[in-house]
Amino acid sequence: MIIRTCVLFPVVLLLAISDIGHCQSVSPDKLKFVRQGVQRMIFDDHQSIPLAELNPQKVIGFSAMHPTSSYSKRDAQVSIEHNNLIIQSAEETQTGVWLGGFTPFATYTLIVQACQGKGQVGFQFTSADKKQQLMVTVGFTDSLLTGARLKVITDNTEIKSESIAVNLDGKEKIEGKIILQMLGSGFVLYSQQKGLPKVIGQSDFNKDIDLRKQQYIYSFQTHLFAQIENGGVWIAKANIAYTTGVGLADIRAITYEDGAPLLDQGRLWYTMSIRGRALPHHLQGIFSMNPSVFDLKLEGIIVFDRKDGILRNEIASHIFFDRTDKVWRGTTTGFSAYANPDTEKKQLLAIESKRDPRFGFSVMKASPFGVVGDIEDPHIVFDSEAGKWRILTCVNEGGYKAIMMESDYWNKAYTKIAGPVTHNSTGTSIQKIGDRRYCFSGSKEREIFIYTYPDLKEVGTLQMDLPPWDQTSRTRVWPNVVELPEGYPFKYVALMMDRFNYPGMKGPNWTYGALYLYHGHE
Repeated sequence: MIIRTCVLFPVVLLLAISDIGHCQSVSPDKLKFVRQGVQRMIFDDHQSIPLAELNPQKVIGFSAMHPTSSYSKRDAQVSIEHNNLIIQSAEETQTGVWLGGFTPFATYTLIVQACQGKGQVGFQFTSADKKQQLMVTVGFTDSLLTGARLKVITDNTEIKSESIAVNLDGKEKIEGKIILQMLGSGFVLYSQQKGLPKVIGQSDFNKDIDLRKQQYIYSFQTHLFAQIENGGVWIAKANIAYTTGVGLADIRAITYEDGAPLLDQGRLWYTMSIRGRALPHHLQGIFSMNPSVFDLKLEGIIVFDRKDGILRNEIASHIFFDRTDKVWRGTTTGFSAYANPDTEKKQLLAIESKRDPRFGFSVMKASPFGVVGDIEDPHIVFDSEAGKWRILTCVNEGGYKAIMMESDYWNKAYTKIAGPVTHNSTGTSIQKIGDRRYCFSGSKEREIFIYTYPDLKEVGTLQMDLPPWDQTSRTRVWPNVVELPEGYPFKYVALMMDRFNYPGMKGPNWTYGALYLYHGHE
């Protein structure tokens, strides 16, 4: 039904875009963009896509809905009272309560009402036979949060048990949310009482156990874990969901094969990277927005299958619907190579899916096509006049700079035909303004540069009221200029991000940013 909708509905849209194409072209450096709104999504509850939940208020038949396992000689007392899951014991016990399935790209949230005594509480990811496990827990002494730990067990052998705590001052309360954002090959752990979630732990684990492997996604399950020493823990709720993370970036409109924006169900569709920590800790998200308002909605996530048994969290993707072959295709950047830099190389990948990948949890096939190196942010279009597929991307040659490549095929045999440009370039995109295509890129020069298509001659810069940066921030943003058909109160819309990182991360940190909406006029 969805693919049929995408194929049939755009007929009217294409007529409207065709009408636009017959109007006189306006050079995009003459357009004026005015900021309309800004928002930063940080684990927004109303945006979450639910996977599993333990809600004590809605449990009937607890033993069947959430089976309990004991890992100690003595069993803890496990019950539901006063709308809380309670795990209590007068002596040391270890207990697991089944929560749901497992994916290394989800966010796991635990709402702790109270703690007494001493112990640990958190999440246990495990095979049914418990031979393979990964556990992330926080320690407590009564109401105080005392630490955070990671434990890894493979083949029944504990191979790692270490502190992952950061930013703990000994005064942190444990009551409230414990948020574990899994990031494919690593994670970040947060505590939230009031205000922003605070980073309290982080780690990478892929060298110990690569949870991106499909064997783990197929077989692992998630349990709440509690180790109690003469006390108890009161849990108000626990859930698993795909979330917005702490920042969004790499915003690109989903299009048709010729670059025309996909305006389906009255909404524009975007790929955005859901930020986790650094590289390779991000996730390809899909969002939609009614372009006349600012109602961004998380619709799904995509991971990528290179037929090697691993599902990869690549980002900076451009996805298009190829109306000729009736299949979803595109390009993405192989940032997941940073998880195994000794054996993998960063490169562009060709991606494809017969299923509409915009909704829920999707997997797109991914294949290398010979563009290897420090190259990223690809945007692909089919130019029917030239009879060529063209990719605008940026390559690190003394800084990231835009180049244009072309091929007779969408997924192989590309050669460079223009560039690199002089200016630093990021978020490279090809957009049609009137009847002409132009190339856009962000930069570190506090400008968004505009170039001719396909030869990349400099045209000028994008004119913005209140750009998405100030004197304290970096400026390599993604332009995302889209021309709209008739019927909207403005002709152009642009959605960009800033580059303010989330506070509290240790080490490399690319957790920007907030989202900025602009309306454009001539």
